[in-house]
Amino acid sequence: MELRQIRYVLAVAEERSFSRAASRLHLAQPSLSQQIAKLEKILGVPLFHRLPQHVELTDAGQRFVQVAQTLVDMAEGLEREMRSYAVGESGKLLVGSLPITGAYVLPRVIPDFTRQFPGVELQLIEETSSHLEHLLVRGKIDISLLTMPITDPTLETIPAIHEEIFLAVPPQHPIAGQKEVDLAELAGQPFILLKEGQGFRTISLRLCEEAGFRPRIVFESTNIQTVQSLVAAGMGLSFAPRMISLAPGTTEHPVYVRLARRPFRTLVVAYRKDLPLSRPAEAFVKCLVEQKNHF
Repeated sequence: MELRQIRYVLAVAEERSFSRAASRLHLAQPSLSQQIAKLEKILGVPLFHRLPQHVELTDAGQRFVQVAQTLVDMAEGLEREMRSYAVGESGKLLVGSLPITGAYVLPRVIPDFTRQFPGVELQLIEETSSHLEHLLVRGKIDISLLTMPITDPTLETIPAIHEEIFLAVPPQHPIAGQKEVDLAELAGQPFILLKEGQGFRTISLRLCEEAGFRPRIVFESTNIQTVQSLVAAGMGLSFAPRMISLAPGTTEHPVYVRLARRPFRTLVVAYRKDLPLSRPAEAFVKCLVEQKNHF
């Protein structure tokens, strides 16, 4: 049984189709079918039910996929770990980033890093917090900038940036002229939040719950700048980390009011505990932590 055959089975299981899996793998469909049939003969059991419109895993196939995914993840992790020993002067560093947070933080970090490691290819992957955690756990990226809390026990974190969170208020709102506000007084007000999967949404919901209410959410967006623009247009209230309040990025922007309890968020660099950081990864983390006073 070869690793490539295992990858073939996983592709067919995900696509539920030999033709789609063959296209994804850049193989001819007959070749893919022959390889899987050969593997089934070696194993002595069929892995798929071949139906007219699609394929389904047999009971044996379901168990095979469950174990096979672990084997592939381990093989990829081992390959990445071996590369990390020699990646000092060349290689690739895969960095996960929250889209908006990365836009404010990474331009300060990348120039310093590339001066130190000009031969290392830096690849950025922008995703939601939940997806970035998933990619880290699967070993698909080396490190990631994330917002606490992180619950997966397989991940290690290094605190990078600690910044205050403000209330974003329409300029015409009665509380826009206040120096600070007690969030508990805003129960029942319309709120605009980021969509599910975004770490800052979790923080926003927690702040409201700690103030004793569940927010009445009237709009949601995947982009925190869109949220700020909707607040500026008078559609509701929201929250913003300090880096957003310093550079709103829109012509019309909200008024940022301090919250009485002075909430903060912590940005961390996360990585898998069982995979040692390469020298470039360590250098990237150091460059990032050195930016904490800017926020």
